[in-house]
Amino acid sequence: MSTPLPCPQCTLENTYHDTEQWVCADCGYEWQDADPALDSETDGDELIVKDSNGNLLAAGDDVILIRDLKVKGSSTLKKGAKAKGIRLVRGDHEVDCKIDGISYLLKAMYLKKA
Repeated sequence: MSTPLPCPQCTLENTYHDTEQWVCADCGYEWQDADPALDSETDGDELIVKDSNGNLLAAGDDVILIRDLKVKGSSTLKKGAKAKGIRLVRGDHEVDCKIDGISYLLKAMYLKKA
């Protein structure tokens, strides 16, 4: 596990990690402290997006659809369609791309890195 952290309230080091949070045995204070490994993924404005296989996606990558996707008001995007030069955006749809000249916002879970 990780080394005990001093309590932010009483500054004593008699603390322990209880599944999701840290607890001070002396004053009873409980707090969330992010894992340092998670901090490296969320530093600054860097956006971390992973495809369906767990590969990191970056702006400008090429991706391939892994399944057919129904598009509201249009035809279906077929499995295997390739999008070149993607952009990563924040929100529930992480990837902004063009397929056959039409712009789409797609979820990364339906894509794999080409």
